[in-house]
Amino acid sequence: MPWQFAADRPIYSQLVDYLSIFIITGKYQAGERLPSVRDLAAEAKVNPNTMQRALAELENMQLVYSERTSGRFVTDDKEMIQTTKEMLALKRIEQFYADMARLGIGWQQALSMAATGKELKT
Repeated sequence: MPWQFAADRPIYSQLVDYLSIFIITGKYQAGERLPSVRDLAAEAKVNPNTMQRALAELENMQLVYSERTSGRFVTDDKEMIQTTKEMLALKRIEQFYADMARLGIGWQQALSMAATGKELKT
């Protein structure tokens, strides 16, 4: 997945989302050592301080942990990874319903449209 950033949110917050997705989808496996801050920053084309802030947030979320001389690792807690996956999914669902509401489409109609793949009748 290419790193693409929107102007409406802080980059570190978007990095948290990207890295969380990489963890929950298995790009970075439970217990795996993450690339260095500099390597991740270079890959994402961001300032290392911004990447450091994102990784610190992931530590606060307990998705990654640091070992002093060995670097950062993805948590071994598969339940935490699953919980994060569900939390991110719910966040996206809430955003979808908010977007539909702005279009004048109620949640039941939006759910029906999503479930059936039907187009909106005008």
